[in-house]
Amino acid sequence: MNISLNKYISETGFCSRRMADKYIEEGRVTVNGKEAKKGNRVFENDIVLIDGEPLKKKIAPVYLMLNKPKGITCTTDLKDKTNIIDFINYKSRIFPVGRLDKLSEGLIFLTNDGDIVNKILRAGNMHEKEYVVTTDKPITIDFINKMRNGIPMLGTVTKKCFVKQEGEKRFRIILTQGLNRQIRRMCAALDYKVTSLKRVRIMNITLQGLAPGKWRHFSKDEIEEINAMVMHSSKTADSESMGE
Repeated sequence: MNISLNKYISETGFCSRRMADKYIEEGRVTVNGKEAKKGNRVFENDIVLIDGEPLKKKIAPVYLMLNKPKGITCTTDLKDKTNIIDFINYKSRIFPVGRLDKLSEGLIFLTNDGDIVNKILRAGNMHEKEYVVTTDKPITIDFINKMRNGIPMLGTVTKKCFVKQEGEKRFRIILTQGLNRQIRRMCAALDYKVTSLKRVRIMNITLQGLAPGKWRHFSKDEIEEINAMVMHSSKTADSESMGE
């Protein structure tokens, strides 16, 4: 390693290069115990302190996708023997983006990037989630129309959404909100019981090529595309969790 001091400081995520220069000018930065000067360079094993405190290295962002099988719980509580964290057994700390019911299966994201989590989950940002659902009895036109146009639940009415019948007891639905157990509750309101529920897409990411129980890292292109999609998303207020 051989980089400028201000770049080294900014790459830890502590502050911008410009602010780093300001700290250096104010005599608040030391390198190996000596007061730093603008233009100093940092080499491997150098000790850089600001106000006498060591800089913490910025943790590299991790973005994973899992094809969650039934029986795994989307919780970081390690006391739960079916928790998703132990199931994936990743080398560093990650957490799920939203949730899928224990009995549901399909696509879920995991990351250590809190900013992107908030932006994806915020209800007003209208990010699509697509599901294939099987019910306990034959689906009718009336059922499809009511699901499309909104169902009263949890003190509100679900947003209008895309719903398409794909078999006698199977339909596809695309949601832009994530109320608690939304699809199951919508079906129950019409006297239907969900017998299987699988999320097949979140935003631009699909389950294609990912076997049940397997996970993989996002590709560089996928990360760039998701970042572009959430670029103008607010990360505060009006949050809903990305459940089904």
